[in-house]
Amino acid sequence: SEWRTLTSGAYCNYDNDSSYVATYGRLYNWHAVDDSRNLAPAGWHVPSDDEWKQLEMYLGMTQYMVDATGWRGFDEGGKMKETDTTHWRSPNTGATNASGFTALPGGDRYEGAFIAIGQYGYWWSSTEVPNQPTVWFRFLGFGRADVCRHDIFKYTGFSVRCVRD
Repeated sequence: SEWRTLTSGAYCNYDNDSSYVATYGRLYNWHAVDDSRNLAPAGWHVPSDDEWKQLEMYLGMTQYMVDATGWRGFDEGGKMKETDTTHWRSPNTGATNASGFTALPGGDRYEGAFIAIGQYGYWWSSTEVPNQPTVWFRFLGFGRADVCRHDIFKYTGFSVRCVRD
């Protein structure tokens, strides 16, 4: 319950177990993304929703697709996922890692529970949804080759992928 009520930046290890950190990194609430202490190292930043859209269009989505919510595209998620099932649950549909992103399924922290490691990877954007208490994020799944764009509450624990300024 403490995690859910935070309004400051925080991170945790999946299942509060440090053995996951070397492979999957940590899970951050969105307040850590928006924190003035700068989660990203100098010269880097957490991508905005528009920057995620740029990547998705580069990988093959249309403007109409990138602006939609829910599962969108065809194989763009597969182009971002690590290619085998060392970390992803089988079948890891469509995984080619053609983009070099090498997405891993670090799971998430939601409502006090840790879920979906090995099955889903979730990444924050830096963009709040206008007039809502939520933020845009992306996720990829073991049984899908497309990409999901959705919004969620700021207390959720997701991975962060930084991009160079």
